[in-house]
Amino acid sequence: MNHNSCEAPKGPMRLLHRQPLRCALGAALLAAGLPALAMQPLITDDTGTQGAGAQQIELGGMHARQAAGPERSRADGLGATYTVGAIDTLDLYAGQGYARNRDDAMRTSGWGGANLGLKWRFYENDATGTSLGLKPEWLTPVGREREARGLGPGRGAHMLTLLASQQLPFGALHANYAWGRERGSDPATDLRHQRLSAALVWDVAERWKLAVDAGLLRHTPRDGERQRSRYAELGLVYSVHPQWDVAAGVIRSRDARPAVERTTATTTTVGLTGRF
Repeated sequence: MNHNSCEAPKGPMRLLHRQPLRCALGAALLAAGLPALAMQPLITDDTGTQGAGAQQIELGGMHARQAAGPERSRADGLGATYTVGAIDTLDLYAGQGYARNRDDAMRTSGWGGANLGLKWRFYENDATGTSLGLKPEWLTPVGREREARGLGPGRGAHMLTLLASQQLPFGALHANYAWGRERGSDPATDLRHQRLSAALVWDVAERWKLAVDAGLLRHTPRDGERQRSRYAELGLVYSVHPQWDVAAGVIRSRDARPAVERTTATTTTVGLTGRF
Protein backbone atom coordinates (compact mmCIF):
# COMPACT_ATOMS: atom_id res chain seq x y z
CA MET A 1 0.00 0.00 0.00
CA ASN A 2 1.55 3.32 -1.07
CA HIS A 3 0.65 5.61 1.80
CA ASN A 4 2.57 8.61 0.54
CA SER A 5 0.56 8.82 -2.67
CA CYS A 6 -2.75 9.36 -0.88
CA GLU A 7 -1.47 11.55 1.91
CA ALA A 8 -4.06 13.95 3.21
CA PRO A 9 -3.30 17.61 3.48
CA LYS A 10 -2.69 18.49 7.06
CA GLY A 11 -3.98 21.92 6.95
CA PRO A 12 -4.11 24.80 4.52
CA MET A 13 -7.65 24.34 3.39
CA ARG A 14 -8.94 23.09 6.68
CA LEU A 15 -7.23 25.97 8.31
CA LEU A 16 -9.09 28.23 5.94
CA HIS A 17 -12.31 26.38 6.47
CA ARG A 18 -11.89 26.92 10.12
CA GLN A 19 -11.78 30.67 9.99
CA PRO A 20 -15.38 31.02 11.13
CA LEU A 21 -18.02 32.30 8.82
CA ARG A 22 -20.13 31.76 11.95
CA CYS A 23 -22.67 29.82 9.96
CA ALA A 24 -23.37 26.36 8.66
CA LEU A 25 -20.22 26.46 6.54
CA GLY A 26 -17.97 27.81 9.26
CA ALA A 27 -19.17 25.35 11.86
CA ALA A 28 -19.29 22.48 9.44
CA LEU A 29 -15.78 22.95 8.17
CA LEU A 30 -14.48 23.72 11.62
CA ALA A 31 -16.02 20.43 12.65
CA ALA A 32 -14.49 18.86 9.63
CA GLY A 33 -11.36 18.68 11.62
CA LEU A 34 -8.94 21.27 12.77
CA PRO A 35 -6.68 22.00 9.87
CA ALA A 36 -5.77 19.09 7.80
CA LEU A 37 -7.10 17.94 4.64
CA ALA A 38 -6.97 14.62 3.18
CA MET A 39 -5.84 14.57 -0.37
CA GLN A 40 -6.37 18.23 -1.19
CA PRO A 41 -9.02 19.50 -1.63
CA LEU A 42 -11.09 17.02 0.41
CA ILE A 43 -12.45 17.37 3.94
CA THR A 44 -12.43 13.62 4.69
CA ASP A 45 -8.90 12.53 5.59
CA ASP A 46 -7.12 9.29 4.73
CA THR A 47 -4.63 7.17 6.67
CA GLY A 48 -1.65 8.01 4.46
CA THR A 49 1.58 9.26 6.05
CA GLN A 50 4.76 10.75 4.61
CA GLY A 51 7.26 8.16 5.83
CA ALA A 52 10.21 8.66 8.19
CA GLY A 53 12.12 11.85 7.39
CA ALA A 54 9.94 12.85 4.42
CA GLN A 55 8.45 16.34 4.30
CA GLN A 56 5.42 18.00 2.74
CA ILE A 57 4.33 21.60 2.21
CA GLU A 58 0.75 22.57 1.37
CA LEU A 59 -0.48 25.95 0.15
CA GLY A 60 -4.17 26.66 -0.30
CA GLY A 61 -6.75 29.32 -1.05
CA MET A 62 -10.52 29.47 -0.72
CA HIS A 63 -13.49 31.69 -1.50
CA ALA A 64 -16.88 31.17 0.17
CA ARG A 65 -20.31 32.72 -0.33
CA GLN A 66 -23.02 32.23 2.27
CA ALA A 67 -26.74 33.01 2.41
CA ALA A 68 -28.74 33.00 5.65
CA GLY A 69 -32.27 34.12 4.82
CA PRO A 70 -31.89 37.65 3.37
CA GLU A 71 -28.35 38.07 4.72
CA ARG A 72 -25.30 37.51 2.55
CA SER A 73 -21.63 37.13 3.49
CA ARG A 74 -18.34 36.22 1.83
CA ALA A 75 -14.99 34.94 3.04
CA ASP A 76 -11.56 34.48 1.47
CA GLY A 77 -8.55 32.71 2.94
CA LEU A 78 -4.96 31.66 2.39
CA GLY A 79 -3.13 28.99 4.35
CA ALA A 80 0.05 26.95 4.59
CA THR A 81 0.88 23.70 6.39
CA TYR A 82 4.21 21.93 6.93
CA THR A 83 4.32 18.17 7.62
CA VAL A 84 7.22 15.90 8.56
CA GLY A 85 7.25 12.13 8.94
CA ALA A 86 8.50 11.27 12.44
CA ILE A 87 8.40 7.54 11.70
CA ASP A 88 6.86 5.57 8.85
CA THR A 89 3.42 5.53 10.48
CA LEU A 90 3.40 8.91 12.27
CA ASP A 91 3.28 12.47 10.90
CA LEU A 92 3.61 15.77 12.77
CA TYR A 93 2.33 19.00 11.26
CA ALA A 94 1.77 22.72 11.88
CA GLY A 95 -0.19 25.28 9.88
CA GLN A 96 -1.36 28.88 9.80
CA GLY A 97 -4.13 30.66 7.90
CA TYR A 98 -5.16 34.22 7.02
CA ALA A 99 -8.83 35.11 6.42
CA ARG A 100 -10.92 38.02 5.21
CA ASN A 101 -14.66 38.09 6.05
CA ARG A 102 -17.28 40.45 4.62
CA ASP A 103 -21.01 40.85 5.23
CA ASP A 104 -23.62 43.63 5.16
CA ALA A 105 -22.52 44.97 8.55
CA MET A 106 -18.72 44.81 8.58
CA ARG A 107 -15.46 43.66 7.01
CA THR A 108 -12.70 41.99 8.98
CA SER A 109 -9.39 40.31 8.22
CA GLY A 110 -6.44 38.82 10.06
CA TRP A 111 -4.54 35.72 11.13
CA GLY A 112 -6.37 32.80 12.66
CA GLY A 113 -4.99 30.49 15.32
CA ALA A 114 -2.07 28.19 14.56
CA ASN A 115 -2.90 24.56 13.98
CA LEU A 116 -0.87 21.70 15.47
CA GLY A 117 -1.53 18.01 15.02
CA LEU A 118 -0.36 14.50 14.31
CA LYS A 119 -1.59 11.52 12.34
CA TRP A 120 -0.87 7.95 13.43
CA ARG A 121 -1.68 4.90 11.31
CA PHE A 122 -2.01 2.17 13.91
CA TYR A 123 -3.30 -0.67 11.72
CA GLU A 124 -2.75 -1.79 8.13
CA ASN A 125 -3.29 -4.97 6.19
CA ASP A 126 -1.50 -5.00 2.85
CA ALA A 127 -3.36 -8.11 1.72
CA THR A 128 -6.79 -6.48 2.00
CA GLY A 129 -5.74 -2.85 1.48
CA THR A 130 -7.37 -1.79 4.75
CA SER A 131 -5.85 0.68 7.22
CA LEU A 132 -6.94 2.64 10.32
CA GLY A 133 -5.56 5.76 11.97
CA LEU A 134 -6.09 8.47 14.58
CA LYS A 135 -5.59 12.21 14.17
CA PRO A 136 -5.65 14.54 17.20
CA GLU A 137 -5.46 18.27 16.39
CA TRP A 138 -5.34 21.56 18.26
CA LEU A 139 -6.14 25.11 17.17
CA THR A 140 -4.45 27.75 19.33
CA PRO A 141 -6.55 30.51 20.98
CA VAL A 142 -6.98 33.81 19.13
CA GLY A 143 -8.27 35.87 22.08
CA ARG A 144 -11.45 37.87 22.52
CA GLU A 145 -10.66 40.65 20.03
CA ARG A 146 -9.83 38.40 17.06
CA GLU A 147 -12.71 36.10 17.94
CA ALA A 148 -15.09 39.08 17.62
CA ARG A 149 -13.69 39.64 14.12
CA GLY A 150 -14.53 36.07 13.08
CA LEU A 151 -10.93 34.80 13.04
CA GLY A 152 -11.32 31.78 15.29
CA PRO A 153 -12.40 30.63 18.76
CA GLY A 154 -11.09 32.80 21.60
CA ARG A 155 -9.90 29.90 23.76
CA GLY A 156 -8.96 27.55 20.94
CA ALA A 157 -10.34 24.23 19.75
CA HIS A 158 -9.44 20.57 19.61
CA MET A 159 -10.51 17.62 17.48
CA LEU A 160 -9.99 13.85 17.44
CA THR A 161 -10.67 11.97 14.21
CA LEU A 162 -10.85 8.23 13.60
CA LEU A 163 -9.65 7.44 10.06
CA ALA A 164 -10.33 4.43 7.85
CA SER A 165 -9.06 3.79 4.30
CA GLN A 166 -9.77 0.97 1.88
CA GLN A 167 -7.76 0.60 -1.32
CA LEU A 168 -9.90 -0.33 -4.34
CA PRO A 169 -9.07 -1.48 -7.89
CA PHE A 170 -9.95 1.97 -9.25
CA GLY A 171 -8.78 4.14 -6.32
CA ALA A 172 -9.71 4.33 -2.65
CA LEU A 173 -12.54 4.83 -0.17
CA HIS A 174 -11.94 6.88 2.99
CA ALA A 175 -14.22 7.38 6.01
CA ASN A 176 -13.96 9.57 9.13
CA TYR A 177 -15.67 10.03 12.46
CA ALA A 178 -14.58 13.25 14.18
CA TRP A 179 -15.42 14.75 17.55
CA GLY A 180 -14.23 18.13 18.80
CA ARG A 181 -14.86 21.16 20.91
CA GLU A 182 -14.64 24.87 20.09
CA ARG A 183 -14.07 27.10 23.15
CA GLY A 184 -15.11 30.74 22.91
CA SER A 185 -13.94 33.60 25.10
CA ASP A 186 -17.35 33.39 26.77
CA PRO A 187 -17.83 29.79 27.98
CA ALA A 188 -21.54 30.11 27.16
CA THR A 189 -20.60 30.15 23.45
CA ASP A 190 -18.70 26.84 23.55
CA LEU A 191 -19.64 24.34 20.83
CA ARG A 192 -19.22 20.59 20.43
CA HIS A 193 -18.86 19.31 16.87
CA GLN A 194 -19.29 15.84 15.37
CA ARG A 195 -18.71 14.78 11.77
CA LEU A 196 -19.35 11.53 9.92
CA SER A 197 -18.05 11.62 6.35
CA ALA A 198 -16.76 9.55 3.45
CA ALA A 199 -14.84 10.22 0.24
CA LEU A 200 -14.44 8.11 -2.88
CA VAL A 201 -11.36 8.74 -5.04
CA TRP A 202 -10.96 7.53 -8.63
CA ASP A 203 -7.65 7.26 -10.50
CA VAL A 204 -9.20 8.39 -13.77
CA ALA A 205 -5.92 8.73 -15.70
CA GLU A 206 -2.18 8.47 -15.13
CA ARG A 207 -1.94 11.94 -13.52
CA TRP A 208 -5.57 12.68 -12.69
CA LYS A 209 -7.73 11.88 -9.66
CA LEU A 210 -11.44 12.64 -9.29
CA ALA A 211 -13.06 12.62 -5.85
CA VAL A 212 -16.48 12.96 -4.25
CA ASP A 213 -16.76 13.80 -0.54
CA ALA A 214 -19.93 14.03 1.59
CA GLY A 215 -20.65 14.34 5.29
CA LEU A 216 -23.18 14.90 8.07
CA LEU A 217 -22.38 17.26 10.93
CA ARG A 218 -23.87 18.02 14.31
CA HIS A 219 -23.14 21.14 16.34
CA THR A 220 -24.19 21.35 19.99
CA PRO A 221 -24.00 24.70 21.84
CA ARG A 222 -23.34 24.59 25.55
CA ASP A 223 -26.75 26.08 26.33
CA GLY A 224 -28.78 25.79 23.16
CA GLU A 225 -30.49 23.67 20.56
CA ARG A 226 -28.52 21.05 18.65
CA GLN A 227 -27.98 21.97 14.99
CA ARG A 228 -27.40 19.68 12.02
CA SER A 229 -25.85 20.37 8.64
CA ARG A 230 -24.48 18.51 5.64
CA TYR A 231 -22.03 19.06 2.83
CA ALA A 232 -21.03 17.58 -0.51
CA GLU A 233 -17.86 18.23 -2.48
CA LEU A 234 -16.47 17.48 -5.92
CA GLY A 235 -12.67 17.60 -6.23
CA LEU A 236 -10.02 17.17 -8.90
CA VAL A 237 -6.26 16.57 -8.51
CA TYR A 238 -3.57 16.78 -11.20
CA SER A 239 0.02 15.61 -10.64
CA VAL A 240 2.19 18.05 -12.56
CA HIS A 241 5.29 16.19 -11.29
CA PRO A 242 5.81 13.12 -9.10
CA GLN A 243 6.47 15.51 -6.20
CA TRP A 244 3.89 18.23 -6.98
CA ASP A 245 0.08 18.15 -7.13
CA VAL A 246 -2.43 20.90 -7.87
CA ALA A 247 -6.03 20.53 -6.71
CA ALA A 248 -9.39 22.28 -6.94
CA GLY A 249 -12.74 21.64 -5.30
CA VAL A 250 -16.28 22.95 -4.93
CA ILE A 251 -18.15 22.44 -1.64
CA ARG A 252 -21.88 22.97 -1.15
CA SER A 253 -23.21 23.01 2.43
CA ARG A 254 -26.54 23.67 4.15
CA ASP A 255 -28.11 23.31 7.57
CA ALA A 256 -31.29 21.45 8.44
CA ARG A 257 -33.54 24.41 9.27
CA PRO A 258 -36.74 25.27 7.33
CA ALA A 259 -36.18 26.81 3.90
CA VAL A 260 -36.96 30.40 4.96
CA GLU A 261 -34.33 30.22 7.75
CA ARG A 262 -31.83 27.92 6.06
CA THR A 263 -28.15 28.79 5.79
CA THR A 264 -26.41 27.65 2.61
CA ALA A 265 -22.85 28.17 1.40
CA THR A 266 -20.74 27.48 -1.66
CA THR A 267 -16.96 27.28 -1.29
CA THR A 268 -14.34 26.97 -4.01
CA THR A 269 -10.81 25.87 -3.14
CA VAL A 270 -7.45 25.59 -4.88
CA GLY A 271 -4.30 24.00 -3.50
CA LEU A 272 -0.69 23.10 -4.22
CA THR A 273 1.07 20.18 -2.49
CA GLY A 274 4.80 19.45 -2.64
CA ARG A 275 6.65 16.44 -1.18
CA PHE A 276 10.39 16.27 -0.53
